[in-house]
Amino acid sequence: MAKVTGVATQLSGRVGQLVYRQTKSGTVVYEARKLQKPQRSQAQMQVRTQWTNLAAVYRQFNQTLKKGFEGLGGRMNDYTAFLQANVNAVKVYVPRHVRLNGGSVLAPYQITRGSLPSIAVKVGADGVLVSDLRLGQLQVGADTTVAMLSEALMACNEGYEAGDQLTFFYGQQTLDSVTGTPRARIAGYRVTLDPADDTPLWEVVSALGFSSVADASGTEYLLGMCSPITEAAAVWIHSREEVTGGLKVSTQFLYVDSSLLAGYQTESAMQAAADSYGGINSGAVYLNPHSGTGRA
Repeated sequence: MAKVTGVATQLSGRVGQLVYRQTKSGTVVYEARKLQKPQRSQAQMQVRTQWTNLAAVYRQFNQTLKKGFEGLGGRMNDYTAFLQANVNAVKVYVPRHVRLNGGSVLAPYQITRGSLPSIAVKVGADGVLVSDLRLGQLQVGADTTVAMLSEALMACNEGYEAGDQLTFFYGQQTLDSVTGTPRARIAGYRVTLDPADDTPLWEVVSALGFSSVADASGTEYLLGMCSPITEAAAVWIHSREEVTGGLKVSTQFLYVDSSLLAGYQTESAMQAAADSYGGINSGAVYLNPHSGTGRA
């Protein structure tokens, strides 16, 4: 920085690479700091391109995952907990145009974390997704009531009580025929266990996730889907409201069957996604801290 004399004392502002400023002691001039491209390291772009899909999938739950992560204690919200649980754990990279077109890719994300036992799932030879929730001899049909399901779940599974909730989420993966954008739509169905509720079960929830499937031995039934799962994601969640207003949940991950997913998890997918946001530029810095002395 230098003090200016002569004609240049009338200048103020930037002229080329020099900046003139009027002060009490006169006009001073210094070299403008050089703005360069923001740093975009590979690690930064890996996270950024994952966030795009995480945010899009979370929005599909339409606020139904509130209180889905126990023990936050006001330190963070559920969305932040969802991001923290999944970023770099399930890597899915989507480019900018997918975000701009409202797209999302279903992935085996963790959607709840809590102290209740998890509900395990598996796919049978027929492609039907089945939970490990036992129903005994209850074969679910059009005449099955909420009370009948409640009694079966409480009698055959340890830790299930009246007032507990059982939620089934189902997401369908599609591909936009015009833009090629992957799209997902997630729907949720919830029933509260009540041995006195004679409402037909399928008036409260969908048969899609509240049907019975014979177990391997053929001696009892398990809670499962009514049809094969394909190009979709699904999960059952056990939850319990406490008198204090809190919510206990089972820790669950989406089960995903998708021919699209793998294509968004490769290194080339990450590179393409990074390029759509300006590319990786690990050598750049935000500002040049050096400033020299200008002359008038």
